[in-house]
Amino acid sequence: MTIAAQVAHMAAEAREASLAMARLSTATKNAMLLAMAAALREQAGHLVAENARDLESGAQKGLSPAMLDRLMLDEKRISGIADALCEVAALPDPVGEVAGMRKRPNGMMVGKMRIPLGTIGIIYEARPNVTADAAALCLKAGNAVILRGGSEAIHSNRAIAEILQGVMKQMGIPVAALSLIPFTEREGVLEMLKQEQSIDLIIPRGGESLIRFVVENSRIPVIKHYKGVCHIFVDESADFDMAERIIVNSKVQRPGVCNALETLLINRSVAAAFIPRIAATLGRLQVELRGDDDFRKFAPNATPATESDWPAEYLELILACRVVDDMDAAIAHINRYGSLHTESIITSDYSRAQRFIREVNSSCVMVNASTRFADGNQLGLGAEIGISTTKLHSFGPMGLEDLTTTKFIVYGDGQVRE
Repeated sequence: MTIAAQVAHMAAEAREASLAMARLSTATKNAMLLAMAAALREQAGHLVAENARDLESGAQKGLSPAMLDRLMLDEKRISGIADALCEVAALPDPVGEVAGMRKRPNGMMVGKMRIPLGTIGIIYEARPNVTADAAALCLKAGNAVILRGGSEAIHSNRAIAEILQGVMKQMGIPVAALSLIPFTEREGVLEMLKQEQSIDLIIPRGGESLIRFVVENSRIPVIKHYKGVCHIFVDESADFDMAERIIVNSKVQRPGVCNALETLLINRSVAAAFIPRIAATLGRLQVELRGDDDFRKFAPNATPATESDWPAEYLELILACRVVDDMDAAIAHINRYGSLHTESIITSDYSRAQRFIREVNSSCVMVNASTRFADGNQLGLGAEIGISTTKLHSFGPMGLEDLTTTKFIVYGDGQVRE
């Protein structure tokens, strides 16, 4: 059977299995996830052995130490994956929720019920934990899921998927509701993106190049964010101690993630007082500063910024810095160069904070908080499938509810339309 035929068959079976998943009770889904967590712990030795094959192959291919670390599984990390499945099991089930019931003049009751999306395709890179995390979230929301991980983690991903499928088989749940494309050729991705009759949504997780490839080739709606160009604006009434603490956390804690700070905007009225302080602190932390002319007046060691720095996602210890005249200029800069990910204002002025929240057009807008909180777990979703910077049908970190949609439900007692 060709790759195209295999993918089409897998997608059709997933579509059929999604109908069964939508009917599962919350108790059954939770029991399945808890059993999956136990199975992963029990077979940790097998997972470590399969992961060693990926690590050996990755080292031979010259993967960076950082990439190899993301790829590596040990018993502690496997326990963490199992814990994550237990956390998903503990989350409220959105499926079946009814909201907005209202009585029409003719006596009919009209409302909306939350239902699964159907079949979801996840395309991702590197980290094998995504295999379990994505599967758990999709299945808990009553969907079927088709997974296509990166070639560098193929043995780890297969082993995790087989363990999870084994639990489903034991419980009489259709195994096709959790499928992993088993081959690494790019043709598998391309064929997956053609299955619009069977797959309802595609979610890519990885670098910008992967996401753009998926968007350019998909016949299926794609939830995406290309990059995270996150901003902090230090307002004229900012508490400098607070601002420094938040900026350091946003930039330095984990510079290689999408919710890390990439551009710092400083109100001109506090530039002389704040820039020398923050420049010295960030310099001690090995952060390379790239500033405009006004910033460099107070931080002469900063590298001159160019136009290409403002939309840049560095994902390392580099920070673009700019002095702006006022909030209007800060908001204009963010709306021009930002990626609709996460922005934060540091201010003591309530009305200015409210204006920033209203006028900044990003999926997460914060007041006096680190951009690093733009994460489903940190925002109270329990777990996230990814972050969307598109506005249809979800905007920002996506949790269980975002893996569902709604349908209208109507209760009548014999009404007919006149």
